[in-house]
Amino acid sequence: MYEKKSDHVISRRAFIGRLARHFIMAILMILVALSIGIGGYHWLGDFSWIDSLLEASMILSGMGPVNPLSSAPAKVFASVYALFSGVVFIAIMGIILAPVAHRLLHTFHAD
Repeated sequence: MYEKKSDHVISRRAFIGRLARHFIMAILMILVALSIGIGGYHWLGDFSWIDSLLEASMILSGMGPVNPLSSAPAKVFASVYALFSGVVFIAIMGIILAPVAHRLLHTFHAD
């Protein structure tokens, strides 16, 4: 997927294409994680679809919960989803920053 140390740095056009592919992967991960959260909050937390979207978006973005949860299964889901969201956030940042870091290191011929 990436060029080796001995290869030339890819063109700007190819690099922008690589960035676009990574952004698409990141967006797909966000959509999957958001769908999991929306479903969990809707079915376990008894929230409406729009409230589930709000709650999942706020947790996934790291802002925190909006509405109080009343049932034990909803609270367990919320805690697991919060941990999951933290890992997803780190993974997404890695996906987005990987091509930039690789190009920078490749420009300086570092491993």
